[in-house]
Amino acid sequence: MKRIKERRNREYVNRKIIGYPNRTMKIKTNSRFYFLIALLVICLPMLVSAQKKIGFVSIFDGKTLNGWEGDANYWRVENGSIVGEITPDKLLKANAFIIWRGGEPKDFELKLEFKISKNGNSGINYRSEQITEVPFALKGYQADIDGMMRYTGQNYEERGRTTLAYRGQTTKINSGDKDSAVQDNVKNNAWTKVEVVKSLDRDSLKNFIKSEDWNEVHLIIKGNRLQHYVNGVLMSDVTDNDKINRKMAGLIGVQVHVGPPMKVEYRNIMIKQ
Repeated sequence: MKRIKERRNREYVNRKIIGYPNRTMKIKTNSRFYFLIALLVICLPMLVSAQKKIGFVSIFDGKTLNGWEGDANYWRVENGSIVGEITPDKLLKANAFIIWRGGEPKDFELKLEFKISKNGNSGINYRSEQITEVPFALKGYQADIDGMMRYTGQNYEERGRTTLAYRGQTTKINSGDKDSAVQDNVKNNAWTKVEVVKSLDRDSLKNFIKSEDWNEVHLIIKGNRLQHYVNGVLMSDVTDNDKINRKMAGLIGVQVHVGPPMKVEYRNIMIKQ
């Protein structure tokens, strides 16, 4: 009984001595707590962003075209971006690319941001080969991009088997007849030896793409599987089982397309190998 009384007296004394200052301390403690929460909210996106970039290396310095090769009539650096532009006085006769000369990656991930004018047509080529008879032309897989957002995200093989997967499709690509030409197995600008494993609504996926604004592309290219993401959403997924025509390594480049005047911009270009 005596111990209980002493403990109560101690508690009373503590309350009496601390009194209102104790409440002030509580307020200070809460302020510190809310400060830490605010700091976490501010810093967490930066930490997540840094985590995402682990292993990625920048291949465009934002200031020059060092490491890239293309026709200076159509390509320049502006405001930290690679800009491809077709003007009325410099229309193209054939699709042209600016090509990264840092290697011919096999398995890799590529991240970049793009912005394209409403009437623009472009794309990101990879595992491609350069065509010598046409200036700065590439043949190979392409993550398609266009200002009207009809094709953005699909897998199109430039100067080859044409469409391998429309936006929203997961496909398996098979070989054509051994002795047949590539064009013999193309119909309506699409490869005919395709098995569609899964198909989502193409137009609903368009809602994830921003018109005339910055979008992020993430390509995951591993073995014979080719995945195209736009703004974190899987747009096409190709498994290429065509051992006759597929490519397992090659050049990377971005495109300006034959057609009306247009402008496309690329920035924050990073690769992970």
